[in-house]
Amino acid sequence: MSATNQPGSEAQDDEDDYMNMTFEDPQPAKETSLQRTQRLKKESRARGVIKSKAQLAEEETAAREKALATSMLDDPRAKKSKGLAMMAKMGFTGGGLGKKTENGKSQGRTEPIHLSMKDDRGGIGMDSEKKRRFREAAAEQGIEPDAKTPKLDPDEYRERVRKEREDTKLEKQFFAAQRLAERMDDEQAGKGGAKVDSDDSASEDEKKGSKAPISSKPLKSVNILYRGLVRHREEKERDRRMRYDLEQSLSRLPTYEEEDDDPDYKTALGNRKTVYTAAEDLDEEDPELDEFNALDVRERLERLLKHLREQHLYCFWCKMAYPDTEMDGCPGLSEEDHD
Repeated sequence: MSATNQPGSEAQDDEDDYMNMTFEDPQPAKETSLQRTQRLKKESRARGVIKSKAQLAEEETAAREKALATSMLDDPRAKKSKGLAMMAKMGFTGGGLGKKTENGKSQGRTEPIHLSMKDDRGGIGMDSEKKRRFREAAAEQGIEPDAKTPKLDPDEYRERVRKEREDTKLEKQFFAAQRLAERMDDEQAGKGGAKVDSDDSASEDEKKGSKAPISSKPLKSVNILYRGLVRHREEKERDRRMRYDLEQSLSRLPTYEEEDDDPDYKTALGNRKTVYTAAEDLDEEDPELDEFNALDVRERLERLLKHLREQHLYCFWCKMAYPDTEMDGCPGLSEEDHD
C-alpha cells in the first residue's frame, strides 16, 4: 500500500503548506494630521542645523567619490540617451574608445581621469612656476634640485634658536645703552638740550621768520660707540622732512612773498619756512662704522658698557651712577654678575 492511499492523506493534502504560504502586503496606513505635523517639525529641525565646514567637506568628498564610482551606463536614463545611441553606432560598446585587439577588446581608457582638487587661490600652472623658480634658485646656489634635504639635528636646532633669541636680546640692550651714552656725553659736554624735531619746538629765530639752517655736526666727529644711532636718526629725519616738503608743495598753491614783509605777517599767512640741514658727511661712506658694526653684538655691548663705567661711573645693569671710580657695591661688568 502506497503512502498516498493511506487513510488521512487526503486531509493532509487539503491543508495549506505553511512553508509555501504567501501574504499580501497590507495597505499602508494613511498618515494622520498629527503624524504629518511631527514629521514636518522633524524635517524643519534637520534643515535648521548648520553644518560645520568639516561636515560639508566630508559630504562633498563622499558625493564626488560616489559619482566617480558610478558608471553612466548603469543609469536607467542612459538607455534613452541620444548621445550614447550615436556613440554606439560609431562603435562604442562601453569598454572605452580606441583601437581594438585581436580578441575584440578595446584598448581605450575605462577608468575616469583622476581629479586633483585645488585648495589655494593660485592660477593654473602656478605650482609648475614655483617649482621652476625653486630649481633655478637651487642651481644658482650650486644645489642639486633632486638632492635630499639633510636631516636637522634637534640639539643643533635648539642651539640655533637659543642663540638667535640671545642675539635679539643683546641688540635691544645695545640700542638702549647707545641712547644712554649719547645723552650722558651731551650732558657732560654742556649741550643740555634735545634735538629739534618739529616746527612747534623751533627756536626763537625760526619763530621770527629767520631762514637760518639747523646746525648739525659731522658724523665722523661723533663717538663710534653710538655713531650708528645718530646716523640712523639723521637719515630718518631727512626722509621725513623731504616727504613733508613734498606734501606741502603738492597741497598748497605757490604764494607771493615780499622781501620786506614783517615776520609776524609771514607767520600769520603761513609762509614761515624751516630749513633743515643734514650732516655734511651723511651720504659718505664710513669704513670705521662698518668695521664696528661687523663686530659681534656682545663685544660691541661690552665696549659701550665699559665706556659708561669709565666716563660716567655708571653701571648699566645697576641703573645708577656711583660717586667714585671704586664703584663699591657693583657686582661686575656683565649681566650674569648681577643675577
